Amino acid sequence: MKIFNPATGDVFREIQEDDEGGISKKYQLLREGQKGWRTRSLDERIAAVGRFGELLEKERGELEKTLSLEVGKPLRESGNEIAGAVGRIRFFLQNSKKHLSPQPVNEVPGPLTTREIIDFEPLGVIGNISAWNYPYLIAMNVLAPALIAGNAVLYKPSEFSTLTGLHIQRLLFKAGVPEDAFQAVIGEGAAGRALLKLPLDGYFFTGSYATGKAIAVALAGRLVPVTLELGGKDPLYVMEDVDVAKAAANAVEGAFYNAGQSCCAVERIYVHEKIYEPFVKAFVGEVKKLKMGDPFDPQTTLGPVARHAHLQHLVRQVKDAVDRRAKLLTGGKRVAGRGHFFEPTVLAGVDHTMSVMKEESFGPVIGIQKVKDDEEALKLMADTEYGLTAAVFSKSEERAKNILEKLDVGTGYWNCCDRVSPWLPWSGRKNSGLGTTLSYLGIHAFVKPKGYHLRS
Repeated sequence: MKIFNPATGDVFREIQEDDEGGISKKYQLLREGQKGWRTRSLDERIAAVGRFGELLEKERGELEKTLSLEVGKPLRESGNEIAGAVGRIRFFLQNSKKHLSPQPVNEVPGPLTTREIIDFEPLGVIGNISAWNYPYLIAMNVLAPALIAGNAVLYKPSEFSTLTGLHIQRLLFKAGVPEDAFQAVIGEGAAGRALLKLPLDGYFFTGSYATGKAIAVALAGRLVPVTLELGGKDPLYVMEDVDVAKAAANAVEGAFYNAGQSCCAVERIYVHEKIYEPFVKAFVGEVKKLKMGDPFDPQTTLGPVARHAHLQHLVRQVKDAVDRRAKLLTGGKRVAGRGHFFEPTVLAGVDHTMSVMKEESFGPVIGIQKVKDDEEALKLMADTEYGLTAAVFSKSEERAKNILEKLDVGTGYWNCCDRVSPWLPWSGRKNSGLGTTLSYLGIHAFVKPKGYHLRS
């Protein structure tokens, strides 16, 4: 399997893929090993994952260079991601014991007292098919709580972040997680499909709606937990009472951070008509400050698109909008020469007949639409098959929450966007997915509750 540098388009490494037989052997290793891993104390498992977090911090310099090399994000963003992953690990270290320890919930008095207790058992051997856009953060949503809970994990990193996946495996082993409790599977789509054939005890996938739906269909007869973290077409509504310059700067970061390759990136913007013109002007001004280029240049704030094939999708979206009379205010095309660069692109005068306002972009392209009031904004924000996040910028929390409460999304933002916290559940509605990671709910996602009736 060839590994490309998206900033140059060059192959810089070739690596052997796992075949179906090899993947099956890894599964068998985990099936036996999980029995021992789950019998270790919860404190021991927490300690091992804690040491892994310490190693991420210790080796951050090397890790962020590998991450930037294979996915193309600016070095500063790679460093931010690893720091964020350490923060997520810290959440699980601090909260897992509380939420995984046996919980007495009731006591029934009588001649013989009956104590009622909820206990938690690991699912067993789980499969994690992960994503490339935030390979450390997304992996930690699954790997940390799953291992702490006593599961063994068969982990397939994306083929676009393979080397990062191997770093994760190396550091887990170094931290004391045994090889028969964790194994990485290396490969492209065929490797992922091989995981679906195995009798795993749970599946956790992050990626596109199309792939997620195919996974759900393939596993429908298994009756095992399936969690799908899928895409979004996340809206932002800017009300007329905002500080326009501040709102524009925050919106640009929400739309273009990681070249727009975030599940919860701002993908469409609605602006109240009273401030539409000044907002668009300020927004374009902020976009023009972005510096596109070499991810290893400390001045770079916009890297390449990770996948070469995705460039054509962005080209089609821009052409569709312009053909339907949208105004191209800046950008709009692939950068000539080496690498997978696409100009940061702003389209105004857009509407919902255009792909850019309906289909996921997942790149540095944004459409801005004028609305007359909150009612129209709400109607347009809700006009989507996705339901991941939604944001409102306003001085009024009441007005913002009035909109956010009516939207079928897993996360609502007031005066912020493109943000994930380990303290809050991460879940999608509609085509944005099934199930929950993060928060205490994300700890319980990796266990099976068992009720005990204890009479004495």
